[in-house]
Order: sequence, then structure tokens, then C-alpha cells
Amino acid sequence: MINWLKSSYNTFSLCVIVTILLLNVFALLNSNDTILRFFKPLLIPAFLMYLFIKNNYVNKALIIFFVFSFLGDSISALYNGSQAIKYANLSYFISYLSLMVLVLSKLKSIKLDKIIGVYLFVVFFINSYFLYELFLILKANITDIAEVNLFVLKSVSLTILSLVSFVVYLTKDTKQSIIFLVMALCFVFSDVLFYITNYYIYNWSFAVLERVLHVFGIFFLFGYVVSENRIKVKQKQESYNEITLRENALT
Repeated sequence: MINWLKSSYNTFSLCVIVTILLLNVFALLNSNDTILRFFKPLLIPAFLMYLFIKNNYVNKALIIFFVFSFLGDSISALYNGSQAIKYANLSYFISYLSLMVLVLSKLKSIKLDKIIGVYLFVVFFINSYFLYELFLILKANITDIAEVNLFVLKSVSLTILSLVSFVVYLTKDTKQSIIFLVMALCFVFSDVLFYITNYYIYNWSFAVLERVLHVFGIFFLFGYVVSENRIKVKQKQESYNEITLRENALT
């Protein structure tokens, strides 16, 4: 048991992801979603258990994400029907908002170049046009106006999340910024594929890809948390070593 707890993050994460992916494929091939629906909510608690064992700090915004993402997975697993989908999507929307708050806090010390600003505007315009076209398609197929509004809110929050993550990546170009950007893109495409397969046209490969992307998004988020914590530990160690050297020099 002790050796398992001390296993590396990559090994643990890989085992969890492979299991989830195999369950995705198995459930879809056998037209049986029961196994996946009840196993998926266990993903976040499993990762959280590992994080709290190996790390002492988790950002408050990330805690909010984990709570509401777990709530969305649990609602999807325990209940069926349009109301369940609505409440699950509401939980996911709140979780995405928490990530947006987290990444927006990193913009305080960033100065945008004019060329980058123009490029981001073009990307935002293209994304907005694509989402608008998808909105028109879904509006014609979804009778519940609340679900349509949730799609708009989730799309806007995910678009902002991905664009701001891209800005942070362009300006900082660190391992953490790359991981966070990939995570944001995974959630964006997973959400789009969810609405396409559920409200427009069902496609087996799209259904698999939607779930795979969501799992990878969570995986990259946990990778981001671990990387951030390693930096904090390293900074504390360097600070401690510096203080120790000063004290030794004085004596």
C-alpha cells in the first residue's frame, strides 16, 4: 500500500486514463453506458486522493472546479432525462467559470503585443462565428430554452478560457501554460462534441472522442496542479537554503 501511494504521478495517471478509455470503448461497442456512467464520477476523487497525499496545496478555484465537475458527473450517472442533463450542464458551467477565474488572475502581470492582440481578435471572431452557427443548429433541435441558454453560457466561458490560456502561453511559454492550454482545448472540443452527438446527429466516433477528450482534460488539469505544486516546493526549498546560507555567513 505504501509503495502504491509513493508511485509516480505519471504512472498513476496513465493507469487511470487507460482504464477510463477502455471503459469508454467497451461501453460504446456493447451499447451499454451503465458501466461508464457509474465509473466516471470516481475519476476526480481518485485523483484528489492522490493530490492530497502528495501535495499540501490546491487552489480554491480548482477546488470549486473539482466539486462541481464531480457533481455534474454524479448527476449524469444517477439520473436520466432532460432535467438531469440540464443540471449536469449547469454544474459543468460553474466548474468552467472557476477555471476562467483562475486563468484570468494570471493576466495581471502580462502585457500584450499589438500583433498578438490582433491575432487573438481574429481567432476569437472565427470561434464566435463557429459557435453561432452551432447555436442556430441546436436552437432548432432543442425545445428547452434553458438548455440553449446553458449552451451559450458554457460556450462563452470556454471560449474565454481557451483564449486567455493561449495568451498566457504566448507570453510565458512555460510547461504549466502549455498544459493548461491543452486542458482548455480538450474541454472546448469535448463540450462541442457533446452537443453535436446529443442534439444534432449521433456519431459513434464523436461520442468516443467526446468522452476521451473530457478525461484527458481532467488529466491535464491534474498535471497542471502537480507541476504548480512542484514549483512552489522548489521555491520554498530555495528560499530556505538562501536563509540558511545567510545565517551561516553571519555566524
